[in-house]
Amino acid sequence: MASQFADRLTALVEERRSQVCLGLDPDPAKLLPGIAVEPEGDASPAVLAGRAVSAHCCELIATVGPHCVAVKPQLACFERLGPPGWQALADAREAARAAGLLFLADGKRGDVPVTAAAYGQALVGSTPTPWGEVPGLGADAFTANPLLGRDALEPLVAACEAAGAGIFVLVRTSNPGAADLMDVPSPDPPLHERLASLVDALSGRLLGEGGLSGLGAVVGATEPEHIARLRELMPRSVFLLPGVGAQGGDPKLLGAAFAPGPAGAIVASSRGIVGAPDPAAAAEELRSTLWEISNA
Repeated sequence: MASQFADRLTALVEERRSQVCLGLDPDPAKLLPGIAVEPEGDASPAVLAGRAVSAHCCELIATVGPHCVAVKPQLACFERLGPPGWQALADAREAARAAGLLFLADGKRGDVPVTAAAYGQALVGSTPTPWGEVPGLGADAFTANPLLGRDALEPLVAACEAAGAGIFVLVRTSNPGAADLMDVPSPDPPLHERLASLVDALSGRLLGEGGLSGLGAVVGATEPEHIARLRELMPRSVFLLPGVGAQGGDPKLLGAAFAPGPAGAIVASSRGIVGAPDPAAAAEELRSTLWEISNA
């Protein structure tokens, strides 16, 4: 089971000639044109917003999905709506599955080991109870915060081993403030390099038959000067590269991420695709650019 995620991703990349991951960060006040939900009886604002968000995400997956290999819902954007938001998330998961896309839950989870184990059950596993197993979200992969250390990552990696899922560990994020901590010079390597070494040390546990590991790394596309060094430190890990589009990342500068081959990285874009006049055309343009770079 440990190799399943990396090998599934590799097969999808080769089949679709794409490394695009559609980010789903729905704002109920800024949905696609034409998304409308009529009030019904005493339906609450949360219920109506949840239905609209579900329709928005499912339409995006239907129109943009053919140019992508994965979707990446930002969990907070769904969780803030309460149970109707959780239902919208489940709807998006089912739409992604029907479209043949991988479903990457972006929650950046991380906590002490006992809580990390619960996160693993919630995202890719199930929870045993006296009344039977309770299934979790059923994501194909998720993002994780490693700053509590190796012992807090271990239960998350174990959950992925059991489920054949993947995990993307924050190594060098795309936000400007990441430099405040992750790039601070010292006698030792900067924090992002130490995190990369931790990822590489664990990557063998989720190694696929093709040589890539489902224990991947989040590496911001907004600071491409770090990518070559991080690829040296993590030669087997799939990179999840956010920050292309609205955050200013240039896909043409990401070539080093694809050193292991076309499936060595996937590029997440949310506002850059969703906010475009023609989201499908924007996704196709990004797909074409990345495919050319990765095969150069």
